[in-house]
Amino acid sequence: MLGMANAPAPEGSPDSWLHQDLHWVFARLKQGLAAAEAAAVREHGMTLWGYTVLMAIVEAPASSQLALAQAVSVDKSKLVLILDELENDGLVRRRPDPADRRARIIEVTPEGSRALKTARSDIKAIEDQLLADLAPAARNALQSALQHLVGEPIARVEAGRSPETACMPNPA
Repeated sequence: MLGMANAPAPEGSPDSWLHQDLHWVFARLKQGLAAAEAAAVREHGMTLWGYTVLMAIVEAPASSQLALAQAVSVDKSKLVLILDELENDGLVRRRPDPADRRARIIEVTPEGSRALKTARSDIKAIEDQLLADLAPAARNALQSALQHLVGEPIARVEAGRSPETACMPNPA
């Protein structure tokens, strides 16, 4: 049993165990942002997944559905449903890849581009509201740190590797 010296701070306190747990902090941020952002993108005829997929298509046009699924970290079967929805709403179109008739090239339509641009503006306003209490240097540091963490560090954690073993040459 934990002694009083090891007792956590009260639950609502920033020093509580809950507030020190990265999973809970990220989950709470995701929950709050998802609620606000889902409402914002819904006004532009899409879901949050649709919005995310549209951004990825704009950043890497003519990529395969497999590459797109990997870019947005979604299962291929779920991506097909998202693309079906976006296509039905006139936000994307799929056409055969001239190099491989089995593959489809996904393109954002002009309507999709307009919807994405206005939705992105609304999302940016929500993000700015969330970060308003942070000084510009803190905002930049947070953004930079989070962008770093979604790269190699999270891949390492998902694979169960430590930073030391991630840098070691393969013994094969």
